[in-house]
Amino acid sequence: MVYNYIKALHLIFVITWFAGLFYMPRLLIYYLEAADQPAEAQHILREQFKLMAKRLWYIITWPSAVLAIFFALWLLTLMPAWLTQNWMLIKLGFVVLLVLYHLRTHRMFKQMQADALAYSANYMRIWNEGATLLLFAIVFLVILKTSIHWIFGVVGLIGLAILLMLGIRLYKNWRQKNES
Repeated sequence: MVYNYIKALHLIFVITWFAGLFYMPRLLIYYLEAADQPAEAQHILREQFKLMAKRLWYIITWPSAVLAIFFALWLLTLMPAWLTQNWMLIKLGFVVLLVLYHLRTHRMFKQMQADALAYSANYMRIWNEGATLLLFAIVFLVILKTSIHWIFGVVGLIGLAILLMLGIRLYKNWRQKNES
């Protein structure tokens, strides 16, 4: 009985964690693009984006990450046999990548807060897709487990990455055309 409650809480905090990971790079993009505004507007916008990012990161994203991991560990103590299954080990590998993605995004957030963000808006658009790829990989592993052939899964992830990069490039071209 407690298992379903723990699983539900884990899922809720995974969703809110990803919400933060999806929105933070957008705020970083807006922050970077504020440089194109006149000095007064640039200062106001950048300060507002820094405040929004701080609230998002410390009130939603970090607590959600900690609680998602906490409830995941609790689930693994309730179901230790999962650790013997290949799909779970691969999923945990993707979760490690997700934590590394989170920590790297944290470093970007700290650079933003210090007005020292050293990335382009286009780089941040590409970076933003990292969380999408990890979400797809993790969800498909959890739902399909061993019923999907790993080669098709890897090819599908590569295909998704190519589509996302193509979409970013098309958006960049469209935006440049409309700004001229």
